[in-house]
Amino acid sequence: MRRAVSVRLPAALATVAVGIAVVVAMPTPQASAAVGSATGYATQNGGTTGGAGGQTVRATTGTAIHAALCGRASSSTPITIEVTGTINHGNTTKVSGSSCNTAAGVIELKQISNVTIIGVGSGAVFDQLGIHIRDSSNIIIQNVTIRNVKKSGSPTSNGGDAIGMESTVRNVWVDHVTLEASGGESEGYDGLFDMKDNTQYVTLSYSVLRNSGRGGLVGSSESDLSNGFITYHHNLYENIDSRTPLLRGGTAHIYNNHYVSLHESGINSRAGAKAKVENNYFRDSKDVLGTFYTNERGFWQVSGNILDNVTWSGAGSENYPAGPNLTSTTTVSIPYPYSLDGASCVPDIVRQTVGANTGLRVSNGSCSPQTPPPTTPPPTTPPPTTPPPTTPPPTTPPPSGTNLSLGASADGSSKASGTSYGNVRDGNISSYWSPAGSTGSISIKWGSATRVSRVIIREPSGTQGSIGSWQLVNHDTGAVLASGSGAGSISFSAMSLSKITFKINSSSGTPRVGEFETYAS
Repeated sequence: MRRAVSVRLPAALATVAVGIAVVVAMPTPQASAAVGSATGYATQNGGTTGGAGGQTVRATTGTAIHAALCGRASSSTPITIEVTGTINHGNTTKVSGSSCNTAAGVIELKQISNVTIIGVGSGAVFDQLGIHIRDSSNIIIQNVTIRNVKKSGSPTSNGGDAIGMESTVRNVWVDHVTLEASGGESEGYDGLFDMKDNTQYVTLSYSVLRNSGRGGLVGSSESDLSNGFITYHHNLYENIDSRTPLLRGGTAHIYNNHYVSLHESGINSRAGAKAKVENNYFRDSKDVLGTFYTNERGFWQVSGNILDNVTWSGAGSENYPAGPNLTSTTTVSIPYPYSLDGASCVPDIVRQTVGANTGLRVSNGSCSPQTPPPTTPPPTTPPPTTPPPTTPPPTTPPPSGTNLSLGASADGSSKASGTSYGNVRDGNISSYWSPAGSTGSISIKWGSATRVSRVIIREPSGTQGSIGSWQLVNHDTGAVLASGSGAGSISFSAMSLSKITFKINSSSGTPRVGEFETYAS
């Protein structure tokens, strides 16, 4: 059994709290997508496209991420979830639905497919909260930071893994992410990037893995040999004890990575695993390649690697280092095209490209960073926000189709003096409804079930920005259709209902709704 490890660390990162859940559907038929295209083994087995071609939503809480998954028509309906802000235990709860299988205290991607999670805006940080992928396929995770996920102590999440995959997972591309811990197993942390129980066709690219006892594994034991076809390229492994990665069976392609301060061992190929290891740069590290902690040997094909101040232990039982003179022990055929940077420029190109919020730059093999275009154009309409008082409020574009609220009825929870429920459906933005206090609800209702998929909430001139957090509710069933903050356009899966309610949960000053418009599309 391996001993617990203690990692040499900088100061631990502080926990950041976050506010209200937001899920806002983008009112555009052209969805946004991940930047660039999948590389490596994630391009095989049909490829990895994530949520391309589907709806785009934005979320600021873990609950909102789960709600977006649960709001799809099916568990395979494509969706891109744009994440901004800090996701933590305080804002991540279980959401139920026929298209999802979520849980509290973890971002749960279980029994689903065709999903992209991408950090946008000023960044997305998953603080002490891991991402768990199980029985799922065609997943993209891009431009996010995941830090300090623990398996012991408090709070715990995802068995201590920043990103963990298990149980028949196929085609996952993780790109430009930052995965960090603040210690090893004795401090409560486990792996940064783990795969087990039949996980295949995965690529980890342009990412940072640092300050952990364990970088990651492929296979949970010497008998878990159903995993493989993993690509690791242009990643920075820094201040790691071991497992960069640990391979049990299967095939891995490991190229153009920069390894700095590996304290005990690095690439650990064992139990018949085969690794093609080329044009990597290893610095200030120990036992960067070999079979360690077992007599079940693995194999490697090596070329073009640079060893800079690398030390080696002596060979012995359960310890078979590949150095100091690296020699190939197998050959590995790679089925996809790729461009190699020279190993001598790897530290520089990795420094300029890796991690979240660094511009999503990549390399084309020229040792010069490139900025790839989006695979599809970004949404033409930004999510509604509450701007500062000195900033002109965003305008909501005119919708297409008939405003179904005209001629309908309206009611609500209360109304302030001089206002009327009917003012929200009269086509006049200057007349309005206000609740008697700072919160309340206003409803549009019809005499028979009416198909609705879009709502626009408009505030009277001079009062914009007063509406805070809200929920849009199917009054017939009580189901929450969407949640967010600020007035604007709200899209959701089309449904037939006889009454729809806009519930204001917070506000600054007295909230006013000039028009509560409803549309079929």
